[in-house]
Amino acid sequence: MRPSRDLRLAALVLLFSASVLHPAARAQQETDQEEEFSYSLDAENGPAHWGDIKEEWSACGKGNMQSPIDLASPRVSLVRGLGYLNHSYSPANATIVNRGHDIMLKFEGDAGSVSIDGTPYFLQQLHWHSPTEHSVNGRRYDMELHMFHESAQGKAAVIGVFYEIGAHDAFLHKLEPYLEMIADRKDREEKMGMMDPRGARGKASVYYRYVGSLTTPPCSEGVIWTIVKRVRTVSRHQLELLREAVHDHLIVSDDRPNRHGEEREAPSGGEQQRYQHVPAF
Repeated sequence: MRPSRDLRLAALVLLFSASVLHPAARAQQETDQEEEFSYSLDAENGPAHWGDIKEEWSACGKGNMQSPIDLASPRVSLVRGLGYLNHSYSPANATIVNRGHDIMLKFEGDAGSVSIDGTPYFLQQLHWHSPTEHSVNGRRYDMELHMFHESAQGKAAVIGVFYEIGAHDAFLHKLEPYLEMIADRKDREEKMGMMDPRGARGKASVYYRYVGSLTTPPCSEGVIWTIVKRVRTVSRHQLELLREAVHDHLIVSDDRPNRHGEEREAPSGGEQQRYQHVPAF
C-alpha cells in the first residue's frame, strides 16, 4: 500500500519551490512509441501495467506524485502568493502530428514562454485528451488541452484547459482541414505554417496548481501543473474530428485514469470566499 499523500499546504508549496529552484536531471519527454502502451484498461499494456513494461517507466506504477488527479474542493487550498501566470507567447511555425494515441501540434522555433516563480518555461507543443484526464470534484469534461513547456534546465510545466460541448473553438477551427489530412494515419505530419498559441490558451482569472507527473510513459515526476478553472467550449464536430483522427478511436479513449487515493492538496484561486481571484492570463 502506498503511503498517504494528503500533504499539508505548506509542504506542497515547499515542494513546488524546491522543484523550481533546484531542478532535477533533464526531464524525460512523453514517449511517441504508442505501440508499446495502451489506454485500454483490460490490455496487458494498459495503464495499470505501464510501470512494468520498461524499467525507465517504473514511475508509472511506483511513483508518489502521479497525474492526473481529482481537484476536489475539500483538498483545494488558497495560496495568495501564486499571483499572475505571466506569458509571452508568439506565433511560430508549427507541424501537426498524428501520434496514434493523440494529436500533437509541435512548434518549431520560439513560440514563447510562461514564467513560473521567475523561471521561464518555453512552449514546445500542444495536444488534446478526450475526455479530460483531470477532474473537478469527480466531474470530467469532454476534452482537455495540454500546453507542454520546458525550462532551460529541462524541467516540465503543463497548462491544462478544459472544454465542454458548445460553440466552436476558433483555434481548433484552423486545425480542421489538417485533421482531415492526417486522420487515422499514425505518424503522419503536416506543416501548418505560422500558428499563434495565444489563440489556444484561453482567458481565465482562476487556476489550480500542483506538482505531479507526465500522464503518459515514462510518467516522469516533478511536472508543474497549472489547470485553468474556466471551461472553454468546443463544437461536437471539432471534438469528433480530434477523436476520429487517431487510429484507435473506436477502441479506447486517450485519457489516463485518475489517480484516486493519491490526492494531495492543490492551491487555487476562485470565486466567493473559498478562493482568491488569481489572474492566470
